[in-house]
Amino acid sequence: MQAETLSGGFADPAVQSAHAFRSVMEAMARPGTIQDIGGAAPPAPLSKAAGAVLLTLCDTETPVYLAGEVDCDAVRAWLAFHSGAPLTGPSHSMFAVGSWEALMPLSAYPIGTSEYPDRSATLIVEQAKLAPSGATLQGPGIKDYAYLSLPETEALQANSALFPLGLDFIFTSGNQLAALPRTTQVS
Repeated sequence: MQAETLSGGFADPAVQSAHAFRSVMEAMARPGTIQDIGGAAPPAPLSKAAGAVLLTLCDTETPVYLAGEVDCDAVRAWLAFHSGAPLTGPSHSMFAVGSWEALMPLSAYPIGTSEYPDRSATLIVEQAKLAPSGATLQGPGIKDYAYLSLPETEALQANSALFPLGLDFIFTSGNQLAALPRTTQVS
């Protein structure tokens, strides 16, 4: 087993996963805010933020889809060793990670059902940069307006129109993340 596979997980799992979980929950509760997250050092091309999210939210019962360039041997082995999460295709995933382009089309992911809207996927979208500018966000957790650099607005507007069904998004870059729950209106 390669050293890259064995390293890069949480050095102090109880504390670091709690801090990472808090960062994810803060981002979900306050859409558009950019949170710092750390503790993980996954293999390239996975960002530290995406790695920390996966280690925090995924386990042996959480199917993950790796899209595009993150679907490589190093990331597969690292994720299997540190979380045990099974890899799957987009239609059966609870989490999917990759660039916006690699994750397309959004219709490939489960959006939940009227009985179980929580059985939808969360997409972890890797971006070059996160900035508090660009698209205007409104909705629960936002006092008036928030702003976030998003890769596209039309698809995200269509997604929020599906509420209570739909996908949730976590945007990652370096050691930062921002979230866009399906309840957020994008313009």
